[in-house]
Amino acid sequence: MAGGVGSRFWPYSRNDRPKQFLDFMGTGRSLLQMTFDRFAKIMPPENIFIVSNKAYKSLILEQIPMINAKQVLLEPARRNTAPCIAYAAARIHAINKDAVMVVAPSDHLITKETEFLDAVSGGLEFVSGNNRMLTLGITPNRPETGYGYIQAGKDFGGGFKKVKTFTEKPNLEMAKVFLESGEFFWNAGVFMWSVKTIRAAFKKLLPEISAVFEEGAPLMGSDSEQTYIDRYFPSCQNISIDYGIMEKADEVYVLCGDYGWSDLGTWGSLYDISPKDESANATLKGQALLYESENNIVVLPKGKIAVLQGLKDYIVVETENALLVCRKKDEQQIRKFVNDVSNLENNSDFI
Repeated sequence: MAGGVGSRFWPYSRNDRPKQFLDFMGTGRSLLQMTFDRFAKIMPPENIFIVSNKAYKSLILEQIPMINAKQVLLEPARRNTAPCIAYAAARIHAINKDAVMVVAPSDHLITKETEFLDAVSGGLEFVSGNNRMLTLGITPNRPETGYGYIQAGKDFGGGFKKVKTFTEKPNLEMAKVFLESGEFFWNAGVFMWSVKTIRAAFKKLLPEISAVFEEGAPLMGSDSEQTYIDRYFPSCQNISIDYGIMEKADEVYVLCGDYGWSDLGTWGSLYDISPKDESANATLKGQALLYESENNIVVLPKGKIAVLQGLKDYIVVETENALLVCRKKDEQQIRKFVNDVSNLENNSDFI
C-alpha cells in the first residue's frame, strides 16, 4: 500500500513526493524501495503488487523499474485501506483463486528483516487452506499513545494467538495499563489471509465495497480495468480494514514479535530510531551545531548548516522553500499547520 500523502512529515514529505518515496535513513533507497526489496527476498518480484494513487504511477515505475505497469494498481481517489485491499484481492483472485496474500504498508521501517520475513513466511502457511486472518503484533517497549493495540488471547502454538480485541490509540494512562498487562501489542498494519477468505469477509462485512469488485471481476487484468476502477472506485466507502473487517471478523489471529519495527508515522518516531549525540539530539542530512540544546531532531538539506541555541524537545525541519519549528509534544498539530499553509495564497509550492 503506497498511496498515502505523509502529511505529518511536512515539509519534508510533499503531495508530489510523499514519505514512501523518500530516503529517510540515508541508505540510498526510499521506504518504498526498501519495502519492495524486503518482500522480493521471499517471493517472486512479479507477485508483488503496489496499490497507490494515480498521481504516483511514474514515481513508482521510476523507483521500482523491475516491475511492469500491470503490477501497479492505480486508485483515482483515496478511500483508506479497505477499498485498497479489496482492489488488490480482486486482481490477485483473477490470476490465482487459491492464492494467499500479505498486505503491508510501504512506509514502515523493519530493522530485523530475517525475523520479520520468517514471521511472514510462517504466517502465510498459517492462513493457507482455511478461513483464518492474521495480523502482526509488535511487542511494546513503552506506553505509546500513537499506535493502535491488539489484545492477544488463547495461544495456538508457534506464537499464534487468537485476537481478543482491537483498541484505537489510547491515552497515556491506558497505554501504561496495556504495557503492564503483557496482553497488548502494537498493531503493525501487516495482514495475511487467503484471497478467498478476505473476499468472503468483504462480502459479509462490507457488501457495498464487495459488490464493486464482484461486478468488475471479469475486467481485472484487462485493458478495461482502469476505466472501470476510475468510474466506480470513488463510490467505495472510506473505511480502514481494521474497522471494517478485522474488528468484526471471527477467525482473527495475531503473531507477536520484535521485528525492529517503526511505522515512521511522525517526526517523533523517526527521532526515536535515529542516532543521537551526547545531548540526545538527532541531526539528519545536513549539519547542525547545537548549544545548550537537548532531545531535538534537526533535518536539513544536504550542504546546509544550522546553529541552534537553547532548544529542548523540538522538531526543526528545513527544505528548499519551507521551515518547520515545532515542539515534539505538539507534532500532532502538523496536519493543522499543513491545512493552514494550503490556505495561503500561491500555496502550491509549499504543500
